[in-house]
Amino acid sequence: MNEPFILCDGLVKIFQVAGLEVLALQGLNLSVRQGELMGIIGASGSGKSTLMNILGGLDRPTAGRVRVGEHDLLKMNEIELTRYRREEVGFVWQQSARNLVPYLNAVENVELPMTLAGASGKAKRERAEYLLELVGLFGRSKHGLSELSGGEQQRVAIAVSLANNPSLLLADEPTGEVDSATAKIIYGTFHHLTDELGLTTVIVSHDPGIARHVERVVAIRDGMLASETRRSTRVQVNGTEGRSEVGAEPVLEEHFEELVVLDSAGRLQVPKEFLEQFAIKGRAILDVTDEGILIRAASEERDAPELAAQERARDERKRTQREGGRSMWDRLRGKKK
Repeated sequence: MNEPFILCDGLVKIFQVAGLEVLALQGLNLSVRQGELMGIIGASGSGKSTLMNILGGLDRPTAGRVRVGEHDLLKMNEIELTRYRREEVGFVWQQSARNLVPYLNAVENVELPMTLAGASGKAKRERAEYLLELVGLFGRSKHGLSELSGGEQQRVAIAVSLANNPSLLLADEPTGEVDSATAKIIYGTFHHLTDELGLTTVIVSHDPGIARHVERVVAIRDGMLASETRRSTRVQVNGTEGRSEVGAEPVLEEHFEELVVLDSAGRLQVPKEFLEQFAIKGRAILDVTDEGILIRAASEERDAPELAAQERARDERKRTQREGGRSMWDRLRGKKK
């Protein structure tokens, strides 16, 4: 079995904020195969951006292990991390101002990272033109940013991120500032680049609809991996899966399967809506069935005797302690007499 291209094992990240410790990642585990196009979703504060910063070498975890390709990010010094960010990782940010230099045209923006890396001459211009063609901007290389739409600017930003031929592409909300039609074009660009260049691409998003545009989506909740959604395509012919009939037109249908993720200790995060639907709070009952494990709410009838027994045990301990204290006091008084 091939080793994963990205491996995160027990990642913990603690931030110090105003003298308080904030736990951003709580033992997160994740593996991504080489050449995969995947998404990471989660609410604000869930830890998804923290994870992306760690994968990009912009931050270090407090504990755990993280490896990208042959790079063990925890063992790299600052100089090695700087080289890793420059040569191995491409970044695409939500805000175009963070991606592009406004007074440069499209091709000059793509050339800039190569210039900073020491490249020069005709090869630099040829690669910049090639990358713009890859993202669907052939013939637009000399246009200024003001002459390009928001979606086109974001595709220039993608070309910029690929200038130094990275193996990992990280995109943080790349469709957050465009409409749905433009978002579809941008996702299509990521698909094309992943296939054409063999990139491993990780897209961070708030949008659960990203599952329709990537191979796999993992959800982060409270700093841990909570679930994984896989997309598959099936052929339907006259309503019958996988069978063809004379004159029938095959139809491709997408299917999504959401799987809950267990950590190495067997712990899982049950979706909040399920807990609310079945009134599961604090404690639950696990039943083994023919099909697997059933989680159900603990009934009041079952809880009441248990709670009563615990109360009686506590009262008995307190009574014994009080009586023991009185006996000791009586003995001490007897000695004084």
